[in-house]
Amino acid sequence: MAMGTRKQREKQEDLWIAHTELAAAPVHPFYQRLNELLEAEGFDEFVEGRCAKFYAEKYGRPSLTPGIYFRALLIGYFEGIGASRWENLEEGERTTSQ
Repeated sequence: MAMGTRKQREKQEDLWIAHTELAAAPVHPFYQRLNELLEAEGFDEFVEGRCAKFYAEKYGRPSLTPGIYFRALLIGYFEGIGASRWENLEEGERTTSQ
């Protein structure tokens, strides 16, 4: 049997910090306004309705909501962030077609 020490028996501080206690990053005015506009127009409800048939209700892990997914695509578009698979496909097409 291993012998513990008094130091090991002391109460450890909590490992988890609530996200509300973390410092918030500054928001870019363009994306803040875009979020306000999408919210006012009911974007999340619209894309959830359009994408409902592609989401299983009881199987698998919960996924990103369609609203978050499409917002991420918009950020990628506005910031010029391309999908590496798409870029590789375009490169492959260019090399084979030459």
